[in-house]
Amino acid sequence: MASRQRSLAIMFPVHCDLRGQQALLVSLLTRMNVNGENIFAGAYVDRHSHVRADPAWLATAVQSDASLFVPVWGTRCLTEGEPPKLVLLPRTKIVEFIDDDEIIFLGIYRERPAFAVGIDKSVPEPFAQLGQFHDLRYLGSSLPAGEANLAAHARALVTWHRLQKYCGRCGASTQVAAGGNTRKCVNVECAVTIFPRVEPAIIVLVSRGDRCLLGRQGSWPEGRYSTIAGFVEPGESLEDAVRREVIEETDVRVGNIRYHSSQPWPFPSALMLGFNAEAETESIRLNDGELQDARWFSYKELTSGFPKLPYKISIARRLVDDWIRANRSSR
Repeated sequence: MASRQRSLAIMFPVHCDLRGQQALLVSLLTRMNVNGENIFAGAYVDRHSHVRADPAWLATAVQSDASLFVPVWGTRCLTEGEPPKLVLLPRTKIVEFIDDDEIIFLGIYRERPAFAVGIDKSVPEPFAQLGQFHDLRYLGSSLPAGEANLAAHARALVTWHRLQKYCGRCGASTQVAAGGNTRKCVNVECAVTIFPRVEPAIIVLVSRGDRCLLGRQGSWPEGRYSTIAGFVEPGESLEDAVRREVIEETDVRVGNIRYHSSQPWPFPSALMLGFNAEAETESIRLNDGELQDARWFSYKELTSGFPKLPYKISIARRLVDDWIRANRSSR
């Protein structure tokens, strides 16, 4: 996937003191082991899709003091406290930024209508008295699961709307439709409906016996290795994409491809589809320049402190952790 020049690198989680780190660890272990969900995933928002075509209901909900609003400043979300919690604002606190022509309805959250509100990055950072805006790459592993899911949903839709102001078919302006879940071309001769795009990307833990294949990009922190990943191309099945990406990046051929789990990845709009696969060859060659290095690591090495494993926010880490756990139980 070197031609696309887009990194799937994982960023650092939010920094916190010892108490915050302990709370973060408990929260993370609970979410990963009990709920079995990857970070940002989970049906915590009732999308209430049947009201999207009801302008009267949406107008009433936007005006309601009971509704919740998720501010997205540029691409960042507002949080408070340590460990952080997502700040959800009532209409009275955010009314100056609400554009009735750009309503983005997320669904029902905690039994209340929830909306995303995009705030241009050129605006001086708002709501300083209420908290701070942070990138979700830093926040994802420390927010409560439902809040991480809501924030990812809001960020993804706000970003999508900013990129779809004009019709890709005729060049005319577009306007919000279906409560912000689509846009529509204003040119009556075109009038195409534009739906939010989600870009599928595979991410795979390749193993051979008691070793697994990990690689690193040059921009990552020293010693950090992760699973192989890349975007699905037109005309490919997911299994085809797994085979192609592993060959392109490492020259290793794989088989016995098995689905693991998925993760919404709103940076800006990917869906990570996790797999396990078994290597049919061992020799490594970096074919496309995407990786700086790739190598086989044993179970022992992965539990020794080198390499540094993927960040806990990512499905990549869950793939590695599950592989380590499976190898540990078989010993």
